[in-house]
Parts: sequence; C-alpha cells; structure tokens
Amino acid sequence: MLDPIVDLLNRIRNAQAVRHQMVEIPFSKMKLKIVEILAEKGFIGSVRVKKKRGKKIISIILKYNEMGLPQISGLKRISKSGQRVYKKSEELQKVRGGYGLLIVSTPKGLMTGQEARKKRLGGEIICEVW
Repeated sequence: MLDPIVDLLNRIRNAQAVRHQMVEIPFSKMKLKIVEILAEKGFIGSVRVKKKRGKKIISIILKYNEMGLPQISGLKRISKSGQRVYKKSEELQKVRGGYGLLIVSTPKGLMTGQEARKKRLGGEIICEVW
C-alpha cells in the first residue's frame, strides 16, 4: 500500500519536473492541510477543492520563479509508516538553514516546525520542503 503523503509529494515533484501549471490529487483532510501550509508559505500558488466524477480532489496551482524554475526544489518524507519519527519542540531543527519548511503533526493539528517551536508543541515529523 502506497503512503498517501508520499503520493502527494511525488505528484508535486513529477508535475514540476515536466513544468505543469497544475496538479490534481485525491482528497484527504491531511493532504489538504499540508498543501494549504505550502500555499501559505509561498511554495505553491493556490489550492482548491473540486468534485470530479463524484469524488473530491485537491487542485494545486504550482509556482515557478522568473527563470521558470520550480519554487519547491526538494520534498522529503521523514516519518514513514514503517518508522515513525517524533520530536519534542526543542528538538525541531531548521530546514536548510531556515530556507526550508518542516511540517509537523502536533496534538493541535498540522503546522510548520517554526509554529510548533513557538507553541512549545512536539509531534510527528511529516515532511521537509525546501
């Protein structure tokens, strides 16, 4: 069984590799929250939930810089189904010297590593984006 978060990250990576403007992924609340965080932090353009053939999908508009390079240069799944990775708030590190983003699943929901540190919340490290 393929991990749905890995599927989301791979679809974004593959769409950017061939310079697509948009990518569609199957809906889940967790995937929606992850892409909303990415949109809020400027890694992707916009996010919309649509219905296609009776099923909900998440439509993501990808973002590229002036030279046509993708805004996201790397995506990495940290906590996998076979090996979960949990960290305390003090152990949450900056990604790529502060240029990247850590997405953490805390008791208060999904948030960036920076927000989790401020709120003194630890949790499961979902992925890194830079």
